Amino acid sequence: MRGALGGPRVLLRRLREVMAEPVSAQDRLDKIVVLIAANMVAEVCSVYVLRVDGTLELYATEGLNRTAVHLTVMRIDEGLVGTVAREAEPVSLSNAQAHPAFSYRPETGEEIYHSFLGVPILRAGNTLGVLVVQNRAHRTYTEEEVEALQTTAMVLAEIIASGELTAMARPGAEPAARRPLHIKGLALSEGIGLGHVVLHEPRIEVTKVIADDVPGELTRLDEAIETLRSSIDAMLEDEGVARVGEHREILEAYRMFANDRGWTQRMREAVMTGLTAEGAVERVQSDTRARMLRMTDPYLRERMHDIDDLANRLLRQLTGRAGGPEKSQIPDNAIIVARNMSPAALLDYDRARVRGVILEEGAATSHLTIVARALNVAAVGHVENIVGLVDPGDAVIVDGISGEVHVRPPADVEAAYAEKVRFRARRLERYAALRDVPSVTKDGVPIELHLNAGLLVDLPHIAETGAVGIGLFRTELQFMIASAFPRTNEQLKLYRSVLDAAGDRPVVFRTLDIGGDKVLPYMRAIEEENPALGWRAIRLGLDRPGLLRSQIRALLRAATGRELRLIFPMVSAVEEFDRARHIVERELTHLRRHGHDLPERVLVGVMLEVPALLFQLEELFSKVDFASVGSNDLVQFLFAADRGNPRVADRFDSLSPASLRALKLVADVAARHGKPVTLCGEIASHPLEALALAAIGYRKLSVSPASFGPVKAMLLELDLAAASALVAPLLANGASQGSVRSRLKAFAEAAGLPL
Repeated sequence: MRGALGGPRVLLRRLREVMAEPVSAQDRLDKIVVLIAANMVAEVCSVYVLRVDGTLELYATEGLNRTAVHLTVMRIDEGLVGTVAREAEPVSLSNAQAHPAFSYRPETGEEIYHSFLGVPILRAGNTLGVLVVQNRAHRTYTEEEVEALQTTAMVLAEIIASGELTAMARPGAEPAARRPLHIKGLALSEGIGLGHVVLHEPRIEVTKVIADDVPGELTRLDEAIETLRSSIDAMLEDEGVARVGEHREILEAYRMFANDRGWTQRMREAVMTGLTAEGAVERVQSDTRARMLRMTDPYLRERMHDIDDLANRLLRQLTGRAGGPEKSQIPDNAIIVARNMSPAALLDYDRARVRGVILEEGAATSHLTIVARALNVAAVGHVENIVGLVDPGDAVIVDGISGEVHVRPPADVEAAYAEKVRFRARRLERYAALRDVPSVTKDGVPIELHLNAGLLVDLPHIAETGAVGIGLFRTELQFMIASAFPRTNEQLKLYRSVLDAAGDRPVVFRTLDIGGDKVLPYMRAIEEENPALGWRAIRLGLDRPGLLRSQIRALLRAATGRELRLIFPMVSAVEEFDRARHIVERELTHLRRHGHDLPERVLVGVMLEVPALLFQLEELFSKVDFASVGSNDLVQFLFAADRGNPRVADRFDSLSPASLRALKLVADVAARHGKPVTLCGEIASHPLEALALAAIGYRKLSVSPASFGPVKAMLLELDLAAASALVAPLLANGASQGSVRSRLKAFAEAAGLPL
């Protein structure tokens, strides 16, 4: 049954007129509930708004006592209204008072009403409030009426999300839609960024939700769905496209959802209630997201991202809008917010304007993290649902030290962080003053500090920090950010730029470390059950010698007349090193035969990161010119714990006796053979861990640019003899098996070391 106003389409048009009137927010809400009640032939229509304190406040009503507006407040776990808000699902009852969740509020005068229909007011899957209609009769609301009320709730969501109601609220009772949020994530890149949200994949803002021509909107929706399906089919048929940025299984999931009759039918039904095609997509997307956010199954939660992506593709199809922001025109102090993003995507932004990155996913050792550190951009990952919780332009603070994110922060929090930024700037100035000070411990032991690098943006840090050289240049990053395999001349140009920037400082180039988690977008991914232990790095290079030879040839030509230092990653047997070195010798012979100038000297070493090499050290150091320890992989393999998996990554400590004994063994054997060894894993970039490394015999550390100052400041104040005397008995056989972290921290605090 419909009232004289003629159904939901007429209601939506009337609501559009009310939205355009120059009236107060309260007057607007009051008019809206009158319109809805008349259209639904309901004796009551009420709007409840979710507040920052987690309660629901009655903001407007037609039918209940007007004196209850802004007076009636209930918890989210209380009453039928609370059930709707908590579950984000409609509740329709012909006899509400008989329901166990019913909560009687005498000030409202609702005891005479029996039937109840409540729907959540949703935006991006987040509950902003509840819209309710009631009748005296024991009425059963039809599916069409439920659908119509859900459609109407979309309009109210925009009013609440706009912040228009905030001025009406008492302090501490503001609408939750614009509430400040404090979220804990995973620190990825140190630093503090204050700025405003830029969505890496912006939500399409649907500006027109009310249809003028419903049959025309149905046609638009059907055509857009068909175009979407065709484009997915085309990508699946084109193997080259399927390998670029989107794996085949993701596209298969997209095709499954795009052909799901239930999904398309829900959107068609939403259009029939009077929405535009894009309004219908947005409504169904928000409803689906709300349900899936409340699921605990991680597989189903992951599917939410597929549905989000598909809906956004459909919205872009309908609106003709691009899929991302114009990266060269982002505002100053931009904080990039994304579910995830590639290193190349971050590098596309104007680095002078980006102050931080917030991700729903991301890992501490991911390649995006490496790029963020190179750019000196604060980054935090594992921030659940952040894309759905923010709007473009929202004020936000990223704390890449503690892993905290503050969305729409209060003034006192913003002021405190602004002071932190000033303090951090002063501390960086003190580090900069140490640039030309030799890195020598307090008791006179020199410790060489090198930089980890992998991109051209890293090169200015050599002069800025006063580093001895580049202890690790990750050559694969160039390949990972490129859209196609870099040609030999492109590689040659990069390697020559690196050597030119380093001048007379040494540079250690690591040959391609791809495979495993480092998949090149233009190469077919190999399905492996344990990719970290599979076909990657030197294994791939030896099986595809043409790939390794082209890179080595580019490196040799770039180093003409200079010293070239090469290391091979993921070597697990001395025989692999022998084969790789033979390729270097063949390329030298080839260049010599064709009249090319050669490097003045070529030094060849290994990246020691596979535990098997710990039992081949004597033979290994009799053959290599030098070695580098990749502690990231070495420690995770020692403990069989994936460092990128938050469920197991914290189950081991890099300062445990087991890992320190393994690292000390390498340093001792290298010293006995007179071969230099550098530790270039992440642990060298933390002052406390760097203290332990120096104490067990490492005299060369390669660290991230952002960590250079803190590590150097600690070393300058360190009494190395005292530290070594502390650590040695802790690593002796029969000593305590617990981590030595607490003992080292107590030592550092007692000695006044800056950590």
